Amino acid sequence: MAEAIKKISVQRGHDVTEYTLCCFGGAAGQHACLVADALGMTRVFIHPLAGVLSAYGMGLADTTAMREEAVEVRLEPDKLGVLEGALENLSQSAQEELIAQGVPQARLSVVRRVHLRYDGTDSALIVNFGSVAEMTRSFEAAYRKRYSFLMAGRALIAESVSVEAFGAAVVPVEPTGSDTRGDGAAAPADWARVHTGGRAHRAPVFVRERLAVGDRISGPAIIAEKNATTVVEPGWQAEVKRSNHIVLERVEARPQGRAIGTRVDPVMLEVFNNLYMSIAEQMGLRLANTAYSVNIKERLDFSCAVFDQQGNLIANAPHMPVHLGSMGESVRVVIGANRGRMKAGNVYVLNAPYNGGTHLPDVTVITPVFDDAGKEILFYVGSRGHHADIGGITPGSMPPRSKVVEEEGVLIDNFLLVEEGRLREAETIALFSSGRYPARNVRQNMADLRAMIAANEKGSQELRRMVAHFGLDVVYAYMGHVQDNAEEAVRRVIGVLKDGDFSYAMDNGGVIRVKITIRRDTRGATIDFTGTSSQLPDNFNAPAAVCMAAVLYVFRTLVDDEIPMNAGCLKPLEVIIPEGSMLKPRYPAAVVAGNVETSQCVTDALYGALGVMAASCGTMNNFTFGDDRVQYYETIAGGSGAGEGFEGADVVQTHMTNSRLTDPEVLEWRFPVLLESFEIRRGSGGSGRWRGGDGAIRRVRFLEPMTAAILSGHRRIAPYGMAGGSSGKTGRNWVCRADGRVVELEACDQIQVNSGDSFVIETPGGGGYGRPST
Repeated sequence: MAEAIKKISVQRGHDVTEYTLCCFGGAAGQHACLVADALGMTRVFIHPLAGVLSAYGMGLADTTAMREEAVEVRLEPDKLGVLEGALENLSQSAQEELIAQGVPQARLSVVRRVHLRYDGTDSALIVNFGSVAEMTRSFEAAYRKRYSFLMAGRALIAESVSVEAFGAAVVPVEPTGSDTRGDGAAAPADWARVHTGGRAHRAPVFVRERLAVGDRISGPAIIAEKNATTVVEPGWQAEVKRSNHIVLERVEARPQGRAIGTRVDPVMLEVFNNLYMSIAEQMGLRLANTAYSVNIKERLDFSCAVFDQQGNLIANAPHMPVHLGSMGESVRVVIGANRGRMKAGNVYVLNAPYNGGTHLPDVTVITPVFDDAGKEILFYVGSRGHHADIGGITPGSMPPRSKVVEEEGVLIDNFLLVEEGRLREAETIALFSSGRYPARNVRQNMADLRAMIAANEKGSQELRRMVAHFGLDVVYAYMGHVQDNAEEAVRRVIGVLKDGDFSYAMDNGGVIRVKITIRRDTRGATIDFTGTSSQLPDNFNAPAAVCMAAVLYVFRTLVDDEIPMNAGCLKPLEVIIPEGSMLKPRYPAAVVAGNVETSQCVTDALYGALGVMAASCGTMNNFTFGDDRVQYYETIAGGSGAGEGFEGADVVQTHMTNSRLTDPEVLEWRFPVLLESFEIRRGSGGSGRWRGGDGAIRRVRFLEPMTAAILSGHRRIAPYGMAGGSSGKTGRNWVCRADGRVVELEACDQIQVNSGDSFVIETPGGGGYGRPST
C-alpha cells in the first residue's frame, strides 16, 4: 500500500505537467536499490522508458514463425538426409510467412531442431540439428540432467523436427539527453516524506526533465517522471548519463547483516519451511509433466517428499496424505537394507505393504542424495505414484475380492532400479512380468518409473543448490528446526484437546476402536487402537504405515499454522496398534482396500474421538475397469462432514485422498468409455445446524466389453453425524445393461460389462453437525 500519494505541478511557459508521486512503505516500493542490495549488486541501470519498458520491449521484439513436422526415423547417418529435407521445407515455409509480414530477407535467421527420444519411450527432448554424434551428445546430456541415468544400447528416434524463423527487429535510435551539462547538483522541485530503512526521511523530489547530464542525486531522494517514480535509497547515488539513462550506484558500504547461522530464527524458519515444500512441489511438477499414465499425469495420484539422513519426513508437497504419512517408513526400510552399500546414482523401488508400503499399486521410488563428491549421503527424496496396473486378479489392481496380497499384483521389496546411473531395465521388466498375476502393461509401468526417477533427480538437484547457497550446516540445522516447530505446534493443539474414544463400525463387520488420552504433564497424547478388529479375511486390512499416516494427517489438520506436514508432528504422540489387528496385519493378508478405505475410516474415527467434526463420505469409491490392453482407476468424491461453524462441501475428495478426476475429454480419448453424467447427489448430506456435504452420481457407459470393479464403503452403514446432526446417506452401485436391466452391486464387487452397459455410482454424503435450529 502507498504510504503517501502526492501531486506536484511543474510549469514550463504555458504548459503545466502534473506528476503523481507514490512513496511506498516496506519492501514493495523500494524499487531497484533494495532489489540490488538483496542480490549483492552495486550498480543499477534505469532506462528513460523504465515505467513502460515491457510494452516498449514488445514493440522491439523479434518477429517469429514456428513450424513442426513428425518424422519418426532412427537417428542414423543415412537418415540425416530425411531430417535435412524436412527441416529445409519447414525453414522455407516459416521464412515465407515472415516475408509476407514485411520482414526483409536480410534480417531473417533460422534455428533448426530435432526432437529425440529413446526407442520405446514417449518423452522427447529437443536438441539443435547437427551431426549424429553432436545430437547424441546433446541428447544424452539433457537426458541425464532430467532423469539421472542413460539407457545404454537403446536406439534414438527422431520423433519430429522443428524450425523457428526470426525476423530481427529494427531498433530505433534512442533519444539522448540534453546537451546542457549540469554542475552535478540539481535543485529539487519539492520535498516528500519517505519511510525506508526502518525510519522516516524528508526526501527531495526531482523532476526528470529538469535534470541535466552529469547531475548527481544522493539518497534518500525521489525522481519523478511522467510514467515512473524512482526511489534513491540512502547510501545510493543517481547520475544522469549522456544517453539520458540514469545509473544508480551504491556509494556507501552496505551494512553487514549477520550470518544466517544454525540457531533458529523465526524469519529464516519460514523461509526454509517454504523452501523444503517448494522442492517437493517442483518434484511433483516434473513427475506430472514426464509421466505417461492417465492415473499419474491427469489424476495426479502421486506424492513427492524430502527426507533427512535417517529417513524422517521433512517436507512434502500438498499431494496425497495417505502416501506422505507412510512414505518415511519405506525410506527407512531401504536405508536399513542397504546400509553401507549405497552408491551415487543408485535408485531403489518398492511397494511392499509390510515394509512401509500402503498397497501394491502405490509404487515408491527412493533416491539417496549424495554430496558433490559422491561419498556421503546428505538426504533422501521419494516419489510414490499409484500405477494404473501392477497385476493381480482384476485389471487395475484393485480387486474387490482378494484374500491374499499375491492376488493384488506384483510385490516389490527393496529392488535396485538404477545402478550407478544405469537403468536396470531388463531386470525391472522381468520383475513386473513375474509371479502368478503379473502386470498387464509393463511398458506403462516403465514409463511412469522413469518419470518418478526424473522427479527424484529434480529434488536432488534443488537440495544440492540449497546446500551450495546456505551451507550444509545451516540446511541440516533448519531440517531439525522445521520438525521442532511442527512438534511444538502439535503440542499447543494437544493442550486444548480432551480425552475421547470412538467405535467405528464398517460395512464388512470390522470395527475400529480408538481411545485418545491427553497427557498434560508432557503435553503429549496417547492414541490407542486396542479393541480394533483382528486381521480380516477380506482386503480391508491396513498396514501400520497407513494407520500412522492417518494419525499424522489428523493432528496436522488441527494446527492452524502454515507448517509442512513432517515427522515432527508425530513426536508428541504415542500410537498403540495391536499386532495382528486389521490395522497391523501379518503377511500375506490382503491390503488393497486398507489404504484407500480403512484409512478414511481411521481418520473419521479419530475425528469422532476428538469431537471435532462429523464423518466425511468415508470412502474413496474406487472404480476400476480394463482388460489386457488398457486399465483405468479413479477415486470418486463424496460429501465432507460438517463441524462447529462450517458446513460440509459437496463432491470433494476428503481426508486421505487428494486426487483429481480425469478430464472427460482425456478419459474418452484414452479409453473406450463415454462419461454420460457427473452430478451432485442433492440431499445426500446429513442435516444439522451445519449441513453435511452432498455426494455425487457418476455414470460411465462402456463402448467395449471389459471387466469393471468397485471397491467402496458406507453402502450399508451411513457416515455419522455429530452433536445432534444427522448421518449422511449411504452410497449405491449398480449397472444398467444396454437392454434396460439393472444389476445391483455390493459395496465391493466386480462385473463383466458389455458395449452399451452403464456403470452408475452414487457416493455417500457427509454427516451434519449440531441440532437444526427451529
